[in-house]
Amino acid sequence: MERDHNTTMKRIGVLLSGRGSNFEALADSIAAGRIPKAEIALVLSNREGAPGIEKARARGIATCVIPSKGLEREAYDKMVAAALQEKQVDLVCLAGYMRLLSAYFVAAFPSRILNIHPSLLPAFPGLESQRQALEHGVKFAGCTVHFVDENLDAGPIVLQAVVPIDDNDTPETLSERILREEHRIYSEAVRIVLGGRYRMEGRRVLITAAATGKS
Repeated sequence: MERDHNTTMKRIGVLLSGRGSNFEALADSIAAGRIPKAEIALVLSNREGAPGIEKARARGIATCVIPSKGLEREAYDKMVAAALQEKQVDLVCLAGYMRLLSAYFVAAFPSRILNIHPSLLPAFPGLESQRQALEHGVKFAGCTVHFVDENLDAGPIVLQAVVPIDDNDTPETLSERILREEHRIYSEAVRIVLGGRYRMEGRRVLITAAATGKS
């Protein structure tokens, strides 16, 4: 589809490595009008056979697979950035993308990369956050949407949702409840960022009622 430069449609690029449930939640929110004036321009995976790619194809969304195995991080990221730039994306959304981004990639999309993480950051970054939370004995877990920098799960926080931990929770049951909140707040965060409804004060992302020109 040709891009009509007279429209104000915002274009999203989604990066994923696996099942793509957060991608599906974003696509559903766009289709339902919860993220207005937006479209997913490209779904890209670093893994052949990622279920999320098949889901994107079934929806008629452009897809791209660039296998990352054996490639140095920056060299790989240059190929991914080029694919996203070719599609003229306004925002990059990580949706279960199992790679740490290079400084090159972050610089290519300044304050235009979002990630969703299944913990209340800065607690429990990295893998198996739900298991970490249970082993630590915390009473509340949750999820975080944050801007991405070159450090792991460390960028400024846009939104968080809290999920109480039950005494009989397992990593699987906790993950399932957190995932429902992920789907909800990721769409809301994308709507806020694309609408320019925020401003930055140091590391703090302050949500505003009206657009601030940072979209």
